[in-house]
Amino acid sequence: MNRRGGNETSAAAEFPGVRTYAQYCPIVRAVEVLGDRWTLLIVRDMLNGASRFNEISHGLPGLSRALLSRRLRQLTAAGLVGRTGDGYALTPAGEALRPLVFSLAEWGARYAFGDPRAEELDPEVLMWWMHGRVDTGSLTRRATVEVRVQDRRRTFWLVVEPGDASICYTDPGLEVDAVLSSDIATLYRVWEGEFELLDAVRAGTVELTGARWVVRGLPRWLRLSPVAEHVRAARSGV
Repeated sequence: MNRRGGNETSAAAEFPGVRTYAQYCPIVRAVEVLGDRWTLLIVRDMLNGASRFNEISHGLPGLSRALLSRRLRQLTAAGLVGRTGDGYALTPAGEALRPLVFSLAEWGARYAFGDPRAEELDPEVLMWWMHGRVDTGSLTRRATVEVRVQDRRRTFWLVVEPGDASICYTDPGLEVDAVLSSDIATLYRVWEGEFELLDAVRAGTVELTGARWVVRGLPRWLRLSPVAEHVRAARSGV
């Protein structure tokens, strides 16, 4: 339920086809707004900085663009998302979901996060997530890192420079400063915080070679998944 200008609305009122649970309870009202497939993942990605339609779509490739449009309209009608000049932004009500979403991450890391399934390991999604978490603040020049996903026979190019990071799915024609190579499952596990990048390099499950300033800098520049701290805590039993 959302209160705007003194009028009360709900998902059912704004979208008559939406099923309700017909129970007068705040948990029920929250589930009616957030319980549709993909909705919480859209909120997750927006909490992590996605604001444009294509950014959200890139991070959720299994979600059709038509359904994404519908979910964004539903979230807007519920007062959780607002339109901006070039995309979308969470309202205070949407931003207030942050502790709920990351509490789910903590619970999932402890009780529902086992070994990765093959269908969960999309290299393009991982590269998209990774490039969005690069800290470019300490960079003084451009670095190009070739990322080789050995078992998928895929190569990507992570281009980082002061104030910007991008991922290329085809060779950008730039001089490669370093090469990061591993299988897709190991790369995901590093990203999710199951073990540190440098530990994986020392163990030989990840290869990182190239210019010393890039090899030393990449573990600092690459911030891991926003849920990595919860995965680490669950793995350590904290």
